[in-house]
Amino acid sequence: QPMIVEEAYSIYFEDSIAADADWEYTSPFDDDAVRGIMLTCDHLGGADENTVMVRVYAEDAASNEDYCVTFVRVQDNMGACSGDAGDGSIAGAVQTEDAQTVEGVEVQLSGSRSMMYMTNNDGAFAFTGLAADADFTVTPFKDADHTNGVSTFDLILIQKHIIGSALLDSPYKLIAADVNNSKSITTLDLIQLRKLILNIDNEFANNTSWRFFDADVPAGLNSGSEIKNFNNLNGDATVSFVAVKIGDVNGSALVEGREATGTLAINAAETAMIAGNEYTVDFTADMKDIAGYQFTLNVKGAEIVDLVEGAATAENFGIFANEGVITTSFDGDAAGKLFSLVIRATQDANMSDVLTINSRYTAAEAYTNDADQLNVALNFTGAEAQTASFELTQNTPNPFKGETVIGFNLPEAGEATLTLQDVAGKTIKVIEGDFAKGYNQVTLKASDLPSTGVFFYTLTLGDLTATKKMITVE
Repeated sequence: QPMIVEEAYSIYFEDSIAADADWEYTSPFDDDAVRGIMLTCDHLGGADENTVMVRVYAEDAASNEDYCVTFVRVQDNMGACSGDAGDGSIAGAVQTEDAQTVEGVEVQLSGSRSMMYMTNNDGAFAFTGLAADADFTVTPFKDADHTNGVSTFDLILIQKHIIGSALLDSPYKLIAADVNNSKSITTLDLIQLRKLILNIDNEFANNTSWRFFDADVPAGLNSGSEIKNFNNLNGDATVSFVAVKIGDVNGSALVEGREATGTLAINAAETAMIAGNEYTVDFTADMKDIAGYQFTLNVKGAEIVDLVEGAATAENFGIFANEGVITTSFDGDAAGKLFSLVIRATQDANMSDVLTINSRYTAAEAYTNDADQLNVALNFTGAEAQTASFELTQNTPNPFKGETVIGFNLPEAGEATLTLQDVAGKTIKVIEGDFAKGYNQVTLKASDLPSTGVFFYTLTLGDLTATKKMITVE
């Protein structure tokens, strides 16, 4: 049966058969209750006998509690109960060519015995109890977080490789650049990668998010081994795999974001809008020494009518009119207008209250010709501006793992504070800064929080405050 629990923070398992065969409800949150189950060789049997019925209990912050029923299939993958286990082992690690360990890789063991090991944050795996003189194959796999480490800067580097102005300098970078897995690097790879950045696609059509190569075998576009065979295993064996994040040729996956060295201003004219009228907004920027940019443009209080090409053309945009969102990724020469947006106002408002740049879908960042990273901000010019509103927006994504972006609008420039608290009201983190008038954003990493679960974040500017809830997951 499905169980819906608001803000669950405590979960326990209980062997339903062992606890009480009559299914009388007993809360595991009571001091005298059973708070776990122990599965042993006695739970093994035939096809039906090795299935154990369990109850899963949950309690929320308000002490509401309930349970649901599920089943656990008990298996002896390592032969510990049958006596077939040997004293051999296969162990190793998964890391990038820059020696960053990779978490969440499903390492499969097949052959004389089948097992699976999920790497944790040290990237290590180990299979023990393996029979001597048997044959085994180790295969790593991970196909999640396709956008991890992927940005317009990767497009710039791949484009330079294609035209020969700056070649990618390692075989693993070449593999990462071959987005469509065609064993070559062409403009088709750029097209697929840009669609991912623009959120038009959410995965690669002909490739997995990650690829893994035996470190002992030379790798390249047409070479390398993505498995490791062990024939007639004798004792302990080791293997290392090099992880390649497809699309990420600058090695930014897994690492903290680079520190921005400045800001690229995207300019638009301020206008006092009247509900029902259409307006054309021209977007410009000083693109001298700028190699490219990307960002998410949010439209709130108006309808998207049309997008008019400038230096940026149709391939540089993802348009989600129903959500009031436009994603853009641009690299190349730009002179004059970048693009224009035609919108129809649904309420009386200033243009600066309707249009905002953030990282909701595509991260807001720009890159210089010297490979420095910049922030991106929307700058409104003209005398018609009114006072911006005080607003704290919902973090995106939410729920999240890895990192999330908290956006907020300030009516004036000044010192503001973001305070993070747990459900008990304990302060976890305080972020203070001198923020600009209008839209600002802060990136929060899951590693900044003590655990997964529900947290609250509060924005304070003088006497103004606003609070919202966020959820982290594993």
